[in-house]
Amino acid sequence: MTQDFGPTCRISPDVKMGKNVKVYAFVNLYGCEIGDDTRIGTFVEIQKGAKIGANCKISSHTFVCEGVTIEDNVFIGHNVTFINDMYPRATTEDGAPQSEDDWAVVETVVKKGASVGSSATLLCGVTIGENAIVGAGSVVTKNVPAGMIAAGNPARVLRPVGEKKAK
Repeated sequence: MTQDFGPTCRISPDVKMGKNVKVYAFVNLYGCEIGDDTRIGTFVEIQKGAKIGANCKISSHTFVCEGVTIEDNVFIGHNVTFINDMYPRATTEDGAPQSEDDWAVVETVVKKGASVGSSATLLCGVTIGENAIVGAGSVVTKNVPAGMIAAGNPARVLRPVGEKKAK
């Protein structure tokens, strides 16, 4: 079944789109997988090789690069950025423009039921555990364990989800 998302959406024919996916205007999707009943907000880019599970919400202005896997039931806030290169460079040592052969993708995983707050940045190679929460504006440099809240720059584990903040 083909769905027309309109002229303001750039969805490549190689995108594997689940059922009942809702895509808002001004998105760029190519070579990725989107699970059933997922919502993709305005001004989102999802690159080749990225995988988004079912029942997810990817909020506006978010960048999901190659090598990112977002499992089912995940919330990604506005303006979240994923990074997939440990040492990004525009050129090789001899000054030639870099190509895909000149670097390696480092994978990142957001596990089932996790939430990532607005304007968070996730460096490559991290895993956000099941049902974990990453606070808005955080810079995630290390894994966040399942069921924990992490926040800050760099993000650090604060407490379990559901536990009240100490006064």
